[in-house]
Amino acid sequence: MCDFPVLPDQIADEDQLDDLLTTPSAELVSFCARLQGPLVVIGAGGKMGPSLAVRAQRAIDQSGAESHVVAASRFSDPAAARWLKERGVQTVPVDVLQRRSLDALPDALNVIYLVGTKFGTGQNPSHTWALNTLAPSHVLQRYPHSTFVALSTGNVYPFTAVESGGPVESDPLGPVGEYANAAVGRERIFDYFSRQFGTAVALIRLNYATDLRYGVLTDLACKVAAGEPIDVTQGYFNSIWQGDANDLIIRSLDLAQSPPLPLNLTSPTTLSVRSVAETFGELMQRPVQFIGQEAETALLSNAAECRRRFGPPATPIETVIRWTASWVGNQGRLLNKPTHFEVRDGVF
Repeated sequence: MCDFPVLPDQIADEDQLDDLLTTPSAELVSFCARLQGPLVVIGAGGKMGPSLAVRAQRAIDQSGAESHVVAASRFSDPAAARWLKERGVQTVPVDVLQRRSLDALPDALNVIYLVGTKFGTGQNPSHTWALNTLAPSHVLQRYPHSTFVALSTGNVYPFTAVESGGPVESDPLGPVGEYANAAVGRERIFDYFSRQFGTAVALIRLNYATDLRYGVLTDLACKVAAGEPIDVTQGYFNSIWQGDANDLIIRSLDLAQSPPLPLNLTSPTTLSVRSVAETFGELMQRPVQFIGQEAETALLSNAAECRRRFGPPATPIETVIRWTASWVGNQGRLLNKPTHFEVRDGVF
């Protein structure tokens, strides 16, 4: 059994970053000890998938469970497949839009579903709808009796008053824009098949995971470093360290039920764009400029239920802010994939 690692003051390079992102918590190791057969991770080639798959494999190895991770993706970037294989994760190339492609995957009691698309929706909305609705229907037909954790998004909620702390899981959905509506469509597909087949599902409404190479915090730090003005109209947000998010996503297999259980996964507090940017300015010794005025509403989520079930995230957001300032200030590698968290009209 391992303890959660002692958090460093800063992260020097990608090797250290990847090791931290993939080191499982003691709770995850304990959970994985009960796994049997393959744990299939579909959509394992994206931003979160590789580190999630390796984190799960490391937990399985430490627990001694008779299980292993099977990472499934198109792997349009071959480097992701190589990175996974080097760390002991089996990879299987699949195209989730082709139902027969899924036959290459092994039968499995447990499936983690990470597939989705957001950016480019404005230019190609039909592709967004296909990937967010047809793809899960194919996967659910392949695994009708498996236990699922399916990644969703906080974008399914409407903009809410900042002082409210954000919607809870039982609040009405109110998607803004084409992508957000397609994300609700993805949830409805999981709900439909769960009710048809009795498939146990946990729907994880994630609101801005951050890895130093991308994320809302990185977006803000880069603007501060470049001397760009910070627009505070979208003045508040939630964010959670990607390592913590992945840990809890895997452990949420224990929460799956039919009909599906939705769960908000994000920071326990609402973060202020202005305050975070000012902190970056102090840490990076850079002046900070602001434009606009904070709107009375924001895209937020209330993660009280997640905290009740799992406790607070292991990594304080203040620590992640400090890491991000150091990473950006030292010109650490970036994915150059902005979150566009400041968008308020739902057009991505």
